[in-house]
Amino acid sequence: MSQMETLPGLSNEVSVTEPGDDVTAADYLIDSPRAVTWLLTLDHKRIAVMYAVAILAAFMSGLLFAIVLRAELASAHGALISADAYNRVFTLHGVAMVFLVIVPAIPAVFGNFVLPLMLGSKQFAFPRLCLLSFHLYLVGIFAFLVSVLLDGLDTGWTFAAPYVIHSGAVGVVPVLFGAILLGVSAILQSINFVATIHKLRPAGMTWLRMPVFSWSLYFSSLVLLVTTPILVMVLGMLMVERVSGMGLFAGGEGSAGPLLYQRFFWFFAAPVILVIVMPAIGVVCEMVAIHSRKQLFGYRVIVSCLCAIAILSFSVWGRHWFISGQPELTSTVFSLLTLGLAIPVAVVIFNLLATMYGGAIAWNTPMAYAFMFIFFMTVGGISGLFLSALATDVHLHGTLFETAHLHYIMMGGVLIAFLGALHHWWPKITGRMYDEHFGVFTAFVIFVSFNITFFPQFILGSRGMPRQYFTYPIEFETLQQISTSGSISLVLAFCLIPAYLIYSLRRGPLAPENPWGGATLEWQCASPPPFRNFREDQTLIVGEPYEFSRLDYDAESGGFVFESSPDDNDSAAA
Repeated sequence: MSQMETLPGLSNEVSVTEPGDDVTAADYLIDSPRAVTWLLTLDHKRIAVMYAVAILAAFMSGLLFAIVLRAELASAHGALISADAYNRVFTLHGVAMVFLVIVPAIPAVFGNFVLPLMLGSKQFAFPRLCLLSFHLYLVGIFAFLVSVLLDGLDTGWTFAAPYVIHSGAVGVVPVLFGAILLGVSAILQSINFVATIHKLRPAGMTWLRMPVFSWSLYFSSLVLLVTTPILVMVLGMLMVERVSGMGLFAGGEGSAGPLLYQRFFWFFAAPVILVIVMPAIGVVCEMVAIHSRKQLFGYRVIVSCLCAIAILSFSVWGRHWFISGQPELTSTVFSLLTLGLAIPVAVVIFNLLATMYGGAIAWNTPMAYAFMFIFFMTVGGISGLFLSALATDVHLHGTLFETAHLHYIMMGGVLIAFLGALHHWWPKITGRMYDEHFGVFTAFVIFVSFNITFFPQFILGSRGMPRQYFTYPIEFETLQQISTSGSISLVLAFCLIPAYLIYSLRRGPLAPENPWGGATLEWQCASPPPFRNFREDQTLIVGEPYEFSRLDYDAESGGFVFESSPDDNDSAAA
C-alpha cells in the first residue's frame, strides 16, 4: 500500500497559513482555540462546526415562530396575536426554516466536515472559498435579524410579487439582500464541492468507489449551480423594484407581471426542494450500510437514481401552475413528469430496505433516525402523488394538505437526516460518545410528536382548510388543537438533543477512531481529526466504500480497525 504522501489528494499541498500548522498531531478543536482563529480559519472542520452552531441557532428561532403560529391556530377565533402579526410570524418562520436551515443544513455542516475526509484529502480544493461562503451565510443571518428588529416582513417565504413590492413592512429589503447573499454562498460552496470531488480523490477511488454521500453532494451541487443564479437574479430584480419603483413585476404598464416572477421563482424552488433531499438520501445510505453491517444493496442503482432525480428535478416546476391558467396539455406533461419522479425515489427506499434485510442491525440512535427518514419520506412521497395528479391537485392546492406534505419531505426527510448525521458523525467531530438511551428515547418522542403535529393537517387539507389562514371554521378546531399539542412535545424533544450532546462533551466516554465500523476513509483518521486530517506517515486503505470484511473489532480501543492485505495494497495502488 502506498504511503499517504503518494496518494493524489493527500500529497496535494494547500496554501494555508494557520496557527499551529506545524503541529499535525493536535486535533482541530484545541489547536489555537482563540475566537479570531476560528473566524478566520481555513480548516474545513472548524468552518463546518461554526456552520452547525449558526444553523442550529436559526433552527431554534424558526421553532419559536412555529410555536407562536400553532398556539394561535389552537383557537378558531384567533385571540393570541393580530392578523398582521400572524402574517409576519408566518413569513419569518418560513424564511428562517427554508433559507437558513433546511437548504444549507446537510451540505454546509456535514458536506464541509466529511467530504475531504471521505476523499482522504487534507483540505478542499478552494479552502478560502469555503470560508467566504460561511461569512456570506453569517451576513445573511444578520440581514434576517435586522428585519426582525425593524418590524419583520409579511410577504410569505416565497416573496410573492406584487405584494412584496407594495408591502408596508420595512424589513423586506434586508431579507431580500440576505437571501441573495445566501444564494451566492450556496453557489460558492457548490463550486468547491464539485472541484474537490473531481480533483482530490485518492488513488484507487474511482467514480464508482465513491461513497453515496459524496455522490449526493456532487449531483445536488450541479443542480444548485444551474438554479441558484436564477434566484439571485430574480430577488435582485425584486429589490431594485422595491427601492426604485421600476415596473418589473408589479403588474403595471410596462411590467412583466407577477406571473413571470412565479415562473422564475419556482424554476429555482421546485428543483431545490428535491435537491436538498439528495444529501439526506446520501446520509441515510451511509447510516443504513454501516449500522446494518452489510454491503449497500444496489450501489450503482442508487447512484443512477440520484442522477435521475437531479435531471428530472428541472421538469417539475410547472406542477405549481395547475390552477394558474396554463394550457391543459402543458399541465398534463408536467403532471406525468412529476409522477415519474416518484420512481427513482421509491427505488432508493426499496434499496435501503433491502440493505437492512438480513443485516446485523444495530438498534442505536443513528439507525432510529434512518428508520424515521424512510417512514417520513414514504408518507411524503405518497402524499406527493395526490398533488402531482391534475384532478386531485385542483382540490388540494393551497390547503393544509400541501403544508403537511412539505413538512414530511423537508422536515421529516431533510431535518431528520440531519439529526441522524449529527449522531452518526458526532464521535468523529467531537471525539466523545453520547448516551444512547437518551438518543433513542428522544428519537422516539420526535417520531410520535411529528406525526401528531402534521398528520392531522392531511385530514384538514382534504376537508378544505386553507393554509396560511389566521382563523377558520369551528369544525376544524379539534384537529388543529391536536396538531398544536404535538408541536409542543416536538419542540421539547428537539430541546433535549443539545442538552445530552453538550453533556457528552464533558462527561461522555472518549470515542475510538472507528466506533461504528465504517469502511470509508473518514473512519481511518483520529477522533477528532488532527488539523491536517491524517497523520503524515499514515497508510490509508482505499477499497470498496462498504467492504466491511476488511474490519476487525479491537476490544482494547472499543472500536474497529482496518486489516490490510496484499489485495488491498494492489487495488489501492492501481
